Amino acid sequence: MATSDRALDRARRFAEADRLRAGRELRTARTAAGLSLRVVSAACGISVSQLSRIERGRSPGVALEQLAVIGAVVGLDVRVRTYPGGDALRDAGQARLMNRFGAILPPIVWLSSERPLAIVGDQRAWDGSIGGLDGMGRYPSHLRVEAETRIHDFQAQARRIALEARDAGEKYVLVVVADTRLNRDAIRAAGSALLADFPIPPRVALAALRAGRHPGGSAIVFV
Repeated sequence: MATSDRALDRARRFAEADRLRAGRELRTARTAAGLSLRVVSAACGISVSQLSRIERGRSPGVALEQLAVIGAVVGLDVRVRTYPGGDALRDAGQARLMNRFGAILPPIVWLSSERPLAIVGDQRAWDGSIGGLDGMGRYPSHLRVEAETRIHDFQAQARRIALEARDAGEKYVLVVVADTRLNRDAIRAAGSALLADFPIPPRVALAALRAGRHPGGSAIVFV
């Protein structure tokens, strides 16, 4: 199963679990308040059968607003929060960026896409991995790749990348960035804080990769 398929399957399982949990909590609050299905359904403007299905988690199309209304009737506040999860799906722009990057690499190396982190149960994945690099025994023969089509807050994006590298035991990471004025300005705005995490200058790293060599450290390149 592809990384994106695993992420979607995980999301569906979470949604089902949340729907079952919300239904149980609504039912518990209703019975604790001494309210019947008929009374609550009338107050919410839904049928008794629909309310019963929601309480049993058997209404997959139930709207958040509907859960919130039922919650208000039985004395609950229904709220939703988001949490960091797996990587987002690769969009068309990111795929084009990876294709452009792959085109500049020599035939002696290969570029794969969506390489999962080697951690059981972890849904994260690298956007790509370069293999077969000449490192003269000093560096790994592979280099993990993250592709960024649009830089919003590079310090935040760099922290995410550093966390993935730490968890996966990867010493070096290559960040491939779409070569636009906005992206260059955003990275420039990050300032000297980038030097420690990405010490190899973009032109030096790109020249090494074109020659099939490991750049010698983590780097950012513009493509």
